[in-house]
Amino acid sequence: MTHRPAAQHYNELQAGSLQAGHLLLLPDGERSAEIQSVLVEDDDFGTPAVVLATLTGGGILRIAAGSTVLVAGSGAGMEAASPGGTAANAGGEETAVSEESDAATPLQLVEPPAARAESAGEAAAPAAPAVVVPPLPATTPAAAPAAGPSAEELALIPEPAGTPESVVESVASAHPDAVGVMLLSDRLAKGINTKSGSCLKDLNDLAHELFVALKDAEGALAVADLLNVLPFDGNPGRWTSVEAALALSSYICRQTGQEERAEVYEKLLRAPDAMETDPFKARMNAKVRQRSLNEPNLYDKEIFRAIDNSNPDAEREWRLLRLEALMFLRAHGGSETIGLKELERRIGNELESVRA
Repeated sequence: MTHRPAAQHYNELQAGSLQAGHLLLLPDGERSAEIQSVLVEDDDFGTPAVVLATLTGGGILRIAAGSTVLVAGSGAGMEAASPGGTAANAGGEETAVSEESDAATPLQLVEPPAARAESAGEAAAPAAPAVVVPPLPATTPAAAPAAGPSAEELALIPEPAGTPESVVESVASAHPDAVGVMLLSDRLAKGINTKSGSCLKDLNDLAHELFVALKDAEGALAVADLLNVLPFDGNPGRWTSVEAALALSSYICRQTGQEERAEVYEKLLRAPDAMETDPFKARMNAKVRQRSLNEPNLYDKEIFRAIDNSNPDAEREWRLLRLEALMFLRAHGGSETIGLKELERRIGNELESVRA
C-alpha cells in the first residue's frame, strides 16, 4: 500500500503536459520532487512517446507520454529541499541540505509532517527522516556531433551524369538479367520525386541491390549519390533512406581506398545531430543517440527464427536489415560496445551470407 504525503492535494495530469516547476509524485507514491526541465522524445512517426523529466538536484524520470501522473496542487504539501536552503519538519526543526554544484548530486527530499491530531491530548506523529533519491548511473558522454562538410569536401562527391532517371537507367542497363534491379528501375523510370518516401526507399534499395547482390560498387555509388546530396528536412521517415545510402557509400569508399570521400558521407550522416540549438536538448539527444549506438537492433531473434523455420528468403531479408544496421554503426565510427574491427568482421560475414 502506498502512502501519499499528508495534507497534500494532487491533481491528475497527462505526462505530455508536464512543465518545469511542477511538484511530481514519485513512482513510490510516498515522495515528490520538483521538475527542473522536461524533454519529450518522439517515436519514428513523429508522435510524442517518452517524457524525460529532469528533477531538481539530479535524476531523470522516464514517463510514457500518454501516462497519467499526479502533480501537487494548492495547499500545504511536501517540499523538495533546495540547494543551500532548509526544509521545516513537523516539530519546527530544520533539516539542512548541503549545497553541491554538481548536477549529479542526489536529490534530498524531506518527508511531510504527519496529519495533526484533532484533539489536544493526542500527540502528532513524528516526521519521517530525509530520504535520498539516487542519481542515474554515470555514463560515458556521447561524442559531440561533427560539423557538416565544407564546400571543398562536398566537391569530392561527383555530379550525376545526367538526370536522376538517366542515371538509374544507365546503371540498370549494365545488369539486364537482374530481376531485382529491373523491377526497381522500372518504377523509378516513371519519375524520381525526392519528396516521396517510397521513391527514396526504391533508390536506397537499388543501391544496396547493386552492391550486395551484384558487387557493382561503382553503380551503387552512382545511385546512392542521388540520395546523399539531399539535406535533412525534419522528416525521419524520408531520412531513413538517405542515411542508409550514406552509410553504404561510406563503407564502399572505405573499402576502395577513398578515405576523404568516405569522411564526407559520414559528416553528412551526422549533420542532423548538430541541428539542435538548445543545450539541454542537445545533451539529451546525444545520450539517446549514444544509447542507440551501444544497443543496436541487429535482428538476432528474427534471423534465428527464420533459420529454425528453414525459411532462407526470410533469413536473407533480416540479414540485409542487419547489414544496414552494421554499416550505419561503421559510418559512426563504431560505438562503446562494438569496435571498428569487430564491425568490419561482422559486415564481411553478413555480405558472405546474403551473397551465397
